[in-house]
Amino acid sequence: MTDIKNKTEDDGNSGKSNSGNQNSGNQNSGDRNSGHFNSGDRNSGHYNSGLLNSGNQNSGLLNSGNQNSGHVNSGNQNSGHVNSGNFNSGDYNAGWFNTDEPKMRLFNKDSELTYSQFQKQCELIYPDLKVCSWVNTKDMTKQEKKEEIGWKLSGGYLKKLGYKEAWQEYWNRASDSDKKFFTSLPNFDADIFFEITSINTKEKNI
Repeated sequence: MTDIKNKTEDDGNSGKSNSGNQNSGNQNSGDRNSGHFNSGDRNSGHYNSGLLNSGNQNSGLLNSGNQNSGHVNSGNQNSGHVNSGNFNSGDYNAGWFNTDEPKMRLFNKDSELTYSQFQKQCELIYPDLKVCSWVNTKDMTKQEKKEEIGWKLSGGYLKKLGYKEAWQEYWNRASDSDKKFFTSLPNFDADIFFEITSINTKEKNI
């Protein structure tokens, strides 16, 4: 008689009473859950029926808060989407008990657009910020050559970039149209932009 292996072992589950696959929690019917009692997939919280939730009792997707039926909420008990506050049925709210979508703030001021309108009206550009950048031997400083190991063999080294350094590296290779997108944003404020990114847009040939 052929031995029948335990289903939990076959499906890569380390928890108990799972009907899905690769669960480390218990009583999950979805896949790759590390929490308990999930019917969706890849949840790290508990009692989720949606996907990729790290909170608890969510039926939506990608929530890090609890008891959300909407998606991508970091607050709690939201039925709308992308809320960081609580009890919101609208979208993109940071407060409590909102049913609509607020006007978008840019550069510390309210604009005339909601974020949904902003997305529809603008061809959004997201800066390709690199967390590291390759520096060739000829471009290395004397100090870098003292501090870095193995640069002679590899012909340079991989430099870790801070947030503002990453912005500067991006800005140096950004197209004029990409730069114009940022400097033409509603409420654009050169001082605030500089404070956040270290990019001085007041200089010529930016």
